[in-house]
Parts: sequence; C-alpha cells; structure tokens
Amino acid sequence: MNKNLWLLAAAQGLFLTNNVTFIAINGLVGLALAPVGWMATLPVMGYVLGGALSTQPVAYTQMRFGRKVSFQMGLGVAVLSALLCAWAAFDRNFDLLCLATVVAGYYNANAQLYRFAAAELAGTTGQEKAVSLVMAGGLLGAVAGPNLAASTRDLIATPFAGAYLALAGVALLSMVILSAIHFPPPPTKKALAGGRPLSVIMRQPIFIVAAACSALGYGVMNLLMAATPIAMQQCGLPFSATALVLEWHVIGMFAPSFFTGHLIKRFGPLPVMAVGVVLNLLCIVVALSGVELHQFLTGLFLLGIGWNFLFTGATTLSLQAYAPEEKDRAQGALNFCVFATLALSSFASGLLVTTQGWTLLNYGSLVPLALTAAALLWLMQRQRLSARPI
Repeated sequence: MNKNLWLLAAAQGLFLTNNVTFIAINGLVGLALAPVGWMATLPVMGYVLGGALSTQPVAYTQMRFGRKVSFQMGLGVAVLSALLCAWAAFDRNFDLLCLATVVAGYYNANAQLYRFAAAELAGTTGQEKAVSLVMAGGLLGAVAGPNLAASTRDLIATPFAGAYLALAGVALLSMVILSAIHFPPPPTKKALAGGRPLSVIMRQPIFIVAAACSALGYGVMNLLMAATPIAMQQCGLPFSATALVLEWHVIGMFAPSFFTGHLIKRFGPLPVMAVGVVLNLLCIVVALSGVELHQFLTGLFLLGIGWNFLFTGATTLSLQAYAPEEKDRAQGALNFCVFATLALSSFASGLLVTTQGWTLLNYGSLVPLALTAAALLWLMQRQRLSARPI
C-alpha cells in the first residue's frame, strides 16, 4: 500500500468526521429550530439531496480538472457550508440551516469518490484491498465525529454552533492532506470521448445490482442512523449516550474494512454482500427488542458492519461494469442512485420517528432490505445459469 493510499485514507477519515458530526447534530439542531417536529431531519435530508444534485457537476469537474482539483473544490465548499451552518444555528434560522446543508452536499458528492480514486491509485492489482484501506480511514470519523460533536456542543453560547465551526477547520486540514497526494493525470479529451453510452452501462446486470445494493444498503443504514439521535432523546437518554452509540456505529461501519477486501478477494463480492444483508436483519431484530442503551448500541453496531459488507462489496462489484474511459459517467450515476435514496430515507426517517415511533421505523426498513436481498439473489441466479464467474 503506497503513501498516496494512506493519505487518501486520512482524507476519508476527515470526511467521515464531517458526516458523523452532521448526523449527530443536524437532526437535533433541526428539531430545535423546525416549525414542526416532523421537519427535524430536513437538514439531514438537505445534505444528501445536495449530494444528489451535485453528482453531475462533480462528474464534470472530475473529467475536466482531474481528481485533485475537484476534491479540493469540494473541500472549499465544505468550509463555506460549515460556516453557514454555524451562522444559521446562531441566528436560529431553520431555512438557512437547510440551505447550508444542501450546499454541503457538493462536498459529500466529491468525497464519495475517494473510494473509486483508491482503486485507481492501486493500479490493476489489489483494488479490493485499496478500496478497503481507504474505507477503513473512516475509523477516524468514528472516534472524532461523536467526540467532536460532544466536546464542541457548548463551545460557544449557541448549542452546536461551535461544532460547525470545528468542521470548517477539519475541512482545511483535509485540504492540506489532499495537496500531498499524487493522483493519476486526468484523461485526455480523446479518451473521454470513447466508451459506451451511460444507458448501455446502466443496463448491465452487474451495474444494476451494484447500484441497487449500494443505494438500498446505504438507505437502510441512513434511515436508522438519522433517526437514532432523536429516538434516544425521546427515550430520555443523554446526548453523551447518543455520541457513544454513533461512535460504535461508525466503528462498525469502517473497522471491518481492514479485512473486507481480503474476504471479497477470496469469496467474491456477492457472498460478502449477502452477509451484510443478514447483519442488517439482525440489527432490526435487536432494535425491536427494546429501547435501552445497550439495544441501541448493539443494533447500530451491527448496522454499521452490515453496511460495510454491502457497500464495499457493491463498490468492488461496480468496478467490473465500466472501462477506465467510462468511469466518471458510471461513478456519477452510481452516486446519484445512492444520494437519491439517501434523500428519501432522510425525510422518511424524521417523519416516521416523530410521528409513528422507533418501532414502526424499524419495521419499515425491512422493505428496502428485502429488495436488496432480491437483487443479490437475482444476480446469483444469473451467475449460476451462465456458469461464468462474476
């Protein structure tokens, strides 16, 4: 593993610090500022909606300027949006908070491509391990995110405004790290003009399943994770307990990355993704068993591991669906599917947890989980019938 991959893993960790902090506080700030309770997670939805709207602009900047410049542009937007969020909290302006999180989505869409950049830095061999290593960088976010939110919550008089200011500093640090990474040069115009149309790429069974499992797996995770701070507050648990649960959830999301690549290389992506579905199901079983701290903790930890198996497996699977000259359009389409699903799950999360409760929210998550399992079974069946390895 070369130096560039380790630096990219650090950048991934700082990106997840931003994401986890946003998840930990946006719903609570939204709950304090929203006109009605069900709108509490609109700032969470704004973050992923902004990511969905940014997928095509990001794909353009990646093609036009290359990885490094595009990633640095995303970090510049991260600094601006964090400052806007801090001002919105200080001014108690719910509309500005939602707008600022939509703007932050541009950073989200950019940084979601770190995992694909890892595969390129690894060359033609060891791509599974490279993707896993960069994903493992999220462990930094697992520890730093919840603790950053908790330690800066009352840094200034306005609750959580200090956390948003701290995130601006996190983005600046990431800019320094990314400046030291040497990415492959951007493709030439001639190379960009080649390759198949996106419609042809998207009709491939491998692409369909990779996109469906990435989007639905992330959607289930986000549906439950975004609602957890609100559900725990409704159950009378302190914010310190929420920070602990989110910390172990994100540890579950990224700690397996140290061996997920080895598992995928040995068994293939589909069996690993199937294990991820089973782990998500176990999470729901635990969540439905009660609302004590240990049940939130265990359930969210299992949810994180399940997400890792699904998302890392789907990312690795998707690498087989496109050629190098097709990567920007294909990766943009994959991320759009993810962000669109996340936007829907973020909205549904706040609506369900504040109007129907934590139990119904968990039952509802069984629907996308069943669709994920169906997609995997469909591709496995096609693989068996064709008698060709995928």
